[in-house]
Amino acid sequence: MKSARRRSRELALQGLYAWQLAAMTPRACNPARGVQRLRQGRCRVFLATPAGTIAHAEALERLIAPVLDRKLNELSPVERGILLLAAFELQNAPDIPYKVVINEAIELAKDFGGTDGHKYVNGVLDKLVSELRPQERKA
Repeated sequence: MKSARRRSRELALQGLYAWQLAAMTPRACNPARGVQRLRQGRCRVFLATPAGTIAHAEALERLIAPVLDRKLNELSPVERGILLLAAFELQNAPDIPYKVVINEAIELAKDFGGTDGHKYVNGVLDKLVSELRPQERKA
């Protein structure tokens, strides 16, 4: 059985994939919601939503582009979606350790991406962590 975190990321990725293929504008995807947290007993459950990622897609792409070895539009929609989602989490959910964000992104790439897509996602996010969470990286 998948955790709520894993399932929410899968749903977010599916939303980002649909957004890319339909070439929808961020406004059409209702970007008012970004990261949601729900209380369940003692723990908070992170729910990733594509809307926040889409609303900030251009800024996230500017963060990601310098650490890529190719143009952003040359990535598969799955890899691009995973990188956008993970970048959004790294930037906006500091309570989630960067290693968890990267691991979840790798798992998404293994489940939905190409044969070695998870390796590429890992490499890109590893570089991105140095930009977005340098203090956490040093610790």
